[in-house]
Amino acid sequence: MDSNMAFDALADPVRRDILGILAAEEECSVGAIAERITSVGRTAVSTHLKVLRVAGLVSERRDGRFRYYSIDPSGSARDVLTLLHQVFRSGLRSVGDAVPHAVEHERPA
Repeated sequence: MDSNMAFDALADPVRRDILGILAAEEECSVGAIAERITSVGRTAVSTHLKVLRVAGLVSERRDGRFRYYSIDPSGSARDVLTLLHQVFRSGLRSVGDAVPHAVEHERPA
């Protein structure tokens, strides 16, 4: 899966809200998600879910006429988390390296 598609999908605040719901609930029907997303209608929620599914961030399970969504831990979500972990880990290391030097320069003689 292309992680660029995942980051593009994450750029939208409604899709991030949907992922937050799925992270808290593990699996939800489209209707249950649409009830909690008040900024857009049910059709738009379905469209956002399709974008998330195509990007590899969520998986879909069908049960009769109902569709249930959950975060796909084996898809792009894993790649996104791995990349963010690496970026922030090295960024925090850089901050940690810089802090002692900044403190030494600020101490009065």
